Amino acid sequence: MDLLEFEKWALREFGIDLSAYKSNQLHRRIQSLMSRVGANTVDEYVKMLKSDIKQREKFVDFITINVTEFFRNPDIFQELSKILKKELSQNRRPLKVWSAACSTGAEPYSLAMTLNEIAPGLNHKILATDLDKNILEKAKKGEYGETEIKNIKNDYLDKYFSKIDDKYVVDKKLRNMITFKKHDLIIEGYESGFDLIVCRNVVIYFKPEIKDSIYSKFSKSLKQGGFLFVGATESIYNYKEFGFDKSSTFIYKKI
Repeated sequence: MDLLEFEKWALREFGIDLSAYKSNQLHRRIQSLMSRVGANTVDEYVKMLKSDIKQREKFVDFITINVTEFFRNPDIFQELSKILKKELSQNRRPLKVWSAACSTGAEPYSLAMTLNEIAPGLNHKILATDLDKNILEKAKKGEYGETEIKNIKNDYLDKYFSKIDDKYVVDKKLRNMITFKKHDLIIEGYESGFDLIVCRNVVIYFKPEIKDSIYSKFSKSLKQGGFLFVGATESIYNYKEFGFDKSSTFIYKKI
């Protein structure tokens, strides 16, 4: 079996469409992982994945790129906060938000804190999705170590977290704002009616046609006047094709 055949096998076995990823980057990542776990050939690695649940979890985690942090790129997050504050000052109502590819939950919890600061008392709803169900279980718990909370201001830590042993645990009020759900951006349908979609540092790994498809579906999922917030390396140069206007460097408004 070669790596192209492995992609087809992974789609059948895991439901992950690896053909959507940039081939060179993807194949380097798979070969790097194979080397780490001591598999000399693709066939050896497939045998390992079939028989060892821990290796299966490691593969899904590695491929789905679970890298995140609270208030990632704080300056850009502050820009989002200003835009949302302006919108909510004009029309004070609960917002429906989607944190796509949410990883361990730092992003949806950051959004929950932001919304609660801007417009407390409103019943904001955040859908947080990811491909990796194990990562989602960690996200649901809302427990983080010292290094994971480094971007959170002290007053937010005091207000929204409890220190239990060596963990910082997210307040129940924030957790109640968020629904965590398994979802594949490439092969599954999208909900609609969102005021804000946040999808950062994910589509950079996909082929151009897959990126365009995702941005088009995001646009359809947003209400008119809704916002799309992307990663600091993901400017959308053809944003007008998807019905967006540019509100800020990495924030786009559906017109």
